[in-house]
Amino acid sequence: MGLTSGTLMASVAVCTALLFALTVWLWPRLGRRGARRVLGRVGLLVLVQLMVLATVGAAANRTFLLYDSWADLAGTKRQAPAAPGGAALEVLGRQAPEVPGGRNPRVGGVIEKVTIHGERSRAAAEAYVYLPPEYFDKSDEQRRFPAAVVLTGYPGMAENLIKKLHYPRLAWSLAKQKRMQPMILVMMRPTIAAPNTQCVDVPGGPQSEAFFGADVVKAVSGAYRVGAGPRSWGIIGDSTGGYCALKMAVQHPEAYAVGVGLSAEYRPEIDKDSGDLFKGNKDEEKRSDLLWHLDHQPQGNSSFLVTSSLRGEPNYGETQEFIRKVKAPAHVSSIILDSGGHSFNTWLREIPPALVWTGARLGAE
Repeated sequence: MGLTSGTLMASVAVCTALLFALTVWLWPRLGRRGARRVLGRVGLLVLVQLMVLATVGAAANRTFLLYDSWADLAGTKRQAPAAPGGAALEVLGRQAPEVPGGRNPRVGGVIEKVTIHGERSRAAAEAYVYLPPEYFDKSDEQRRFPAAVVLTGYPGMAENLIKKLHYPRLAWSLAKQKRMQPMILVMMRPTIAAPNTQCVDVPGGPQSEAFFGADVVKAVSGAYRVGAGPRSWGIIGDSTGGYCALKMAVQHPEAYAVGVGLSAEYRPEIDKDSGDLFKGNKDEEKRSDLLWHLDHQPQGNSSFLVTSSLRGEPNYGETQEFIRKVKAPAHVSSIILDSGGHSFNTWLREIPPALVWTGARLGAE
């Protein structure tokens, strides 16, 4: 039974209701004095509370798509094996975007579910690739398109970018309105294996920086009509994904010319989900602090867009610090809302202008 399935949600809800009814029925019988009856009442109350929490948790996970499997929830999800022979992309399936006429690729484009196999990282991860309708136009059969990697926060599933943040639909609509050029989107999580690797090459562990900094661009460029040069590539993310997006654009200008951080963090968060990412390597830990990196390392010819809110966003101070530290030849722009929060509602306000801004700075090389 899948962690996000409706069957699980219904089963947990029914079990909670039955346990509540059983508690109401048994309560008068347990109302007398005696240690066993007291323990019985306490046990029933604890079980009801646990089932209520399980129901709420299942509903939240189904709504916000935080974890995609039991292994993901337990932190034991394994890294997929890389394909032999280097960078590659395997198509697993296709679906139509939720746009008018979306069943016709020449009208709505296509979303392909893929596995990206990395050559340098020796890792693999699933992604969703949105191909705009112009990609299927016979008059544009030789045309190369710009592309953007789009990353979720953590925890989170790549489906969030389609179902909750509506990236394909927004990109389709903005291109149709001539506000943005058609662009390929590569939608993913910001980690390739448990734990939350936050685009860091973990010593003896997952090589996430190598995967996002080199392998994704190489594999996708080899499978689709996308330019391989940095001016063809941008990277966008929210929260932890925003940190990864900025990290890639700051540290890998040879791969990405544009980086967008929506409510981004500016250094990796070391907690129980991440574990020890650096294994005592203090130099790499400092390098992964983007504010330190801007002060102490050369800046490439990259463009950054960062977002925050005057009220309700914890990253406002560090966002202003990031803006002050960006120096030529790099460029920085910002979206600062009067009020917002670390939430889908805030990001939905920022994504359309972020896509327009990104599209204006990319071209097919």
